[in-house]
Amino acid sequence: MTSPLSKDLIYLILQFLDEEKFEDALHTLEQESGLYFNFKHFEELVMSGNWDAVEKYLSGFTTMDDNKNSRKIYFEIRKQKYLEALDRLDRVKAVEILMKDLKVFSNFNEDLFKEFTQLLTLDNFRQNAQLSAYRDTRTARAMTLVELKKLMDVNPLFQDKMMFPNIKTSRLKVLTNQSLNWQHSLCSNPSQNPDMRTLFIDHSCRSSNDQFPQVNPSNHPISSAPRTDYFHPMAAHGPLLSPTTSVATPVSIQSLSTWMPMQPNVNHPGVSGGGIGFGAQGNPDYSSMAKGPGVSEDAMKMRPPRNSEQTMFPGNIPGQSNNEILNLTDDFPKTAARSLDQRSVTTSMDFHPTQHTLLLVGNIVGDISLWEVGSREKLMSQSIQAGMVKRVLWTHDGSVFGVAFSINIVHLYRYNGINDIRQHLEIDAHVGSVNDLAFSNPTPSKQLCVITCGDDKTIKVWNVATGVKLFTFEGHAAPVHSVCPHNKANVHFVFSTSVDGKIKAWLYDREGPRVDYDAPGRSCTTLVYSTDGQRLFSCGTNRDGESHVVEWNENEGTIKRNYQGFHKHSLGIIQFDTTKNRFLAVGDDYAIKVWDMDKNNLLTIIDAEGNLPASPRIRFNKEGSLLAVSANDSIKILAAVDGLRLMRTYESQSLLASRVASETAMMDCGTRSMEDVMPRLIEQAKSARMRKHTEISVNSELQSLRLSTMANTDNISRLIYTNSGSVILALASNALHFLWRWNRNEQNLSGKVTTKIPPHMMQPTSGMPMTNDLTNANPGEMASCMALSKNDSYILSASGGKITLFNMISFKKMTGFMLPPPAATSVAFHPKDNNIIAVGTNYSTIEIFNVRSDNVVEKLRGHSRKVTGLAFSFNLNTLISSGADSQIIAWSSDNWERQKSTFLQTPAGRTGMSDTQVQFHQDQTHFLVVHETQLSIYEASKLERILQWVAGESSSPISQGTFSCDSQLVFTGFLNGVIRIFTASNLQVQCQINPTAYLPANINTFPTVMAANPQDVNQFAVGLSNGGVVVLEPLESEGRWGNAPPTENGVNATRGTPLVAAAASDQGNLLLLSSKAVN
Repeated sequence: MTSPLSKDLIYLILQFLDEEKFEDALHTLEQESGLYFNFKHFEELVMSGNWDAVEKYLSGFTTMDDNKNSRKIYFEIRKQKYLEALDRLDRVKAVEILMKDLKVFSNFNEDLFKEFTQLLTLDNFRQNAQLSAYRDTRTARAMTLVELKKLMDVNPLFQDKMMFPNIKTSRLKVLTNQSLNWQHSLCSNPSQNPDMRTLFIDHSCRSSNDQFPQVNPSNHPISSAPRTDYFHPMAAHGPLLSPTTSVATPVSIQSLSTWMPMQPNVNHPGVSGGGIGFGAQGNPDYSSMAKGPGVSEDAMKMRPPRNSEQTMFPGNIPGQSNNEILNLTDDFPKTAARSLDQRSVTTSMDFHPTQHTLLLVGNIVGDISLWEVGSREKLMSQSIQAGMVKRVLWTHDGSVFGVAFSINIVHLYRYNGINDIRQHLEIDAHVGSVNDLAFSNPTPSKQLCVITCGDDKTIKVWNVATGVKLFTFEGHAAPVHSVCPHNKANVHFVFSTSVDGKIKAWLYDREGPRVDYDAPGRSCTTLVYSTDGQRLFSCGTNRDGESHVVEWNENEGTIKRNYQGFHKHSLGIIQFDTTKNRFLAVGDDYAIKVWDMDKNNLLTIIDAEGNLPASPRIRFNKEGSLLAVSANDSIKILAAVDGLRLMRTYESQSLLASRVASETAMMDCGTRSMEDVMPRLIEQAKSARMRKHTEISVNSELQSLRLSTMANTDNISRLIYTNSGSVILALASNALHFLWRWNRNEQNLSGKVTTKIPPHMMQPTSGMPMTNDLTNANPGEMASCMALSKNDSYILSASGGKITLFNMISFKKMTGFMLPPPAATSVAFHPKDNNIIAVGTNYSTIEIFNVRSDNVVEKLRGHSRKVTGLAFSFNLNTLISSGADSQIIAWSSDNWERQKSTFLQTPAGRTGMSDTQVQFHQDQTHFLVVHETQLSIYEASKLERILQWVAGESSSPISQGTFSCDSQLVFTGFLNGVIRIFTASNLQVQCQINPTAYLPANINTFPTVMAANPQDVNQFAVGLSNGGVVVLEPLESEGRWGNAPPTENGVNATRGTPLVAAAASDQGNLLLLSSKAVN
């Protein structure tokens, strides 16, 4: 199959099969087409020991005779198959495998085949010295899988087949919709609400007297039964909504699907293109689709006006009318009005139900606090030291609030005003984490109950007054994620969701679940009712990062509406909330996405002035006038017009006097102990010591210059200043080089890089740009690298092909060498001899190349993945290398012997398998390590880490970082567009530059590379993911980026100090620990 469009079509079909969960057909097409090797499926086959299926799937991509690596792959599979038969003492099967599967390898290594044969004579094959370490089948399969992955990574037959193309969700459906839209635009008498029932023939609007065209019957053996997606209807079981009906035995969704009625046509058509999971029902209205291929502007103008209920498809946020925008501005809290300095990662929030500016907050370290958001005052704070806070929640009247912790306990507090908050109960609720809680009055006596769920797979109901357990609901097969109590027709019930994507419903009895169905996409889901309790919504994210927000039809048990707008995989389980019976809001993709409940498509996206985590927590107050949003270093309060008025009221009042009077009265009465009344946080000296870093959010607060290019490119891969400080050189992802020079003139007497005047873009006299060689480059794995000689005369550069040596004066290509494979992934000049270069490769080796003699003089082996960073120390005669395996290795640059090695320590639950860069400090004895999870500074001679800053769980990953020219600062870019400037001596944030300060509005881009001016300590350049380059420096009136942060407890973590500053979160809260305790 040579046609690119044919290949694209197969990819789209594969995506469709995946989204519709046709797994057998999906993997069959993968194997038969040979286009995409699904390693996840392959892993499942290997780990299940289905060896015949393993080889069948593999045969679609390679045979044993293709190359040496393919032969090794088949050998590893058959070897493990043979050893498992021996381990089961199945000698007959072992002999069969030996003669049928392994004998073929005797042609390549007869001695090895003889050794395998001799294993049959042993009672236990582990008596063989080479197999003595064989543990158990599962461990051996996992080790085999690792070996197979390594062989595939270096096998050219797999290199373009193990990454699925980046395609927007449900692309095939969208293209089909566009085609129907195009067909409808050609109708001679277009209907305002076209009836589209088939794809088998072209659409054509007909008059009311015409019959809709029918497809001629055929003998094709394809079932004509329509496929529907729905869950078990609540009404089907009676007891949930009708207490007089007897309880039915729970039935799985599969057994119900044969008799459940089709969802009738409704006014709100379902959206196609909903991603993996349950699709919507009904006939979509295609008249509002995006402009189809070949449609002229005149044809588009003839289209009937769009109905407000018609479907829009993903790709753009649909335009809203002026009235809609005005109403959103007035009614929805979108104005950033307050910022609360929480100084820890927020995990849960809830507004008081009647005191609308009181916000209860729980955080990742187990602290709970109460804020008056109008005055920005923290009214109280208490550290429980009981693990992470999983949920905080007020009762409906605000007299009690509950706190669920990541250990086994739940705390209940009585609230009688700010000065009277008492712990009422501590409940030992579950084995393991308590994941959620809710309040309800389900009993005939209307006694208040708290409902909890946990890792022990149970839901429990407790009497709030006494702490007595009333019910335990068991039936989930996985930890229970959330609970949602409700009542209809005076029948109380509770929904529960588990992390495996199951939703169940329970009555307050001991009869088991009444409803059992799958969440959309089998996602970890939360259920919420609208404010009036009439509409049910769910929001969840599955293990693949696919998110789903839907509205349910409770009576039918079907998805009523599937909300669109998740174009990227989410980086965490997304949070959502509803307000005013009108708006849905979701924290996703470093922003807040907002829907009108009655419309499928996004109403707007709010960035809350930036600095949000990937999946921010959000919570409306009960009026819907305020919205609390967790930010990376604070809680932001967004306000509608009514909310602004509400907070101004509190601003004009001082709560301090009344609180002081109350405190004095409490001290006088002396009847309450400190354990009875929750203590408030007194910051004073602590807050003075931990003052907030400088934050820049508007362009007028810094100096910036965007550099222009004459060619379009998608991404800046490498960026560097010349040592003279007068030129910036960029390497783009398309292998083009861009060079900007600042000339000496009256406006720029120094002739150095400055933001005050634009530079001259240099071009070779031939007119041909400096372009890297792309011979044998793998488009899917192109790694760009670049290095500059000390005298600024030569530059080494590669973009997946040969390494090219350019003359920087003439822009001529001097030579090219090292044709892949392997491909260069990093390069560095030897500090004492420009003719010696170190080249890191995608084969995990470092090749020492002599340019003069044009040969590899040494090949260094030690990494297990591609080498992503190289740095020489002139003083120590040392080469430091880093790789995607998170390993750091020190080599002698005299004899190229390996000296020491260590592994980067990544936070629990975070992958370490990503690119790692290294750069030496000005003192040539310490070096900086930049990884997506952290910044670290190491002492090179001992290879010991002395400083570390770790991005918190809610932080955006680090994209790149670099020392300033004096090594006193670390300029760091993040994937959300934020730039942070750290003090190198203690790795504390000194200044933060938000994207709004240096990027145009409405541009989604982020820093990909950073380069520091070699002569100006405060100037640096940023290469962007959209191909732009921006130079940044502080205002002349400031002269520097913010103020250096104070030291912790008077201790300076200076170079050589055996201290590690490990940030518990991305706010820069640093804990000083001994290196022994961390390493």
